[in-house]
Amino acid sequence: MSTDLRVLIVDDDFHVARLHAAYVDSVAGFLALAPAGSTAQALQSVHSLRPDLVLLDVYLPDGSGLDLLGQLDVDTMMLTAASDALSIRTATRRGALAYLLKPFTADALSQQLRAYARYRRILDRQQSVDQETIEKARRALFAGEVSSSGRQRTATESAVLESLEPGEQYSAAEVAERVGVSRATAQRYLSTLADDGAVEIQLRYGTTGRPEHRYGVPGRR
Repeated sequence: MSTDLRVLIVDDDFHVARLHAAYVDSVAGFLALAPAGSTAQALQSVHSLRPDLVLLDVYLPDGSGLDLLGQLDVDTMMLTAASDALSIRTATRRGALAYLLKPFTADALSQQLRAYARYRRILDRQQSVDQETIEKARRALFAGEVSSSGRQRTATESAVLESLEPGEQYSAAEVAERVGVSRATAQRYLSTLADDGAVEIQLRYGTTGRPEHRYGVPGRR
């Protein structure tokens, strides 16, 4: 994506909100906005800042995040300690894209945000989509995507895959720069993804005659 996805964190604990903001800012392509500590502040921030995504707690000083969820016309994920089944079902019924229980690691949130980025990329490619695209977008929301071989992908492997924009081809060095890893690491994960069929390899011949491997998403050139 050409611009960062703006994320509003709604949590009444300032220290927790600041920690989660640091988690968000550590993920390429995401930018944490100034957190909101109440439902009233959240509504004001959504109206004035127009975030792409809200990370919402259930327990807020002036009301329930679940009630606020029904009022928000913006993509929202729940980040909360509320572990009862009713809260989870209510959040799902009211449109939460994900439900992440506190406490969680930076990696857990990173995977969830990358899943959201995948979801956005799939749906943002075209104005009109078919049923297959809808189902693909829905599956993309689940963090820790499973490969076609049934093997669970690591966070870095998922990040490498997500760095490949549809319709584009990249060298291992370019992927390494986009993800923030070494070229050797990018090359290793690209090879694994190619073995799974998630990535295809093309050869491009330069002026020296030595072919360069280029990587892309199959069927999206």
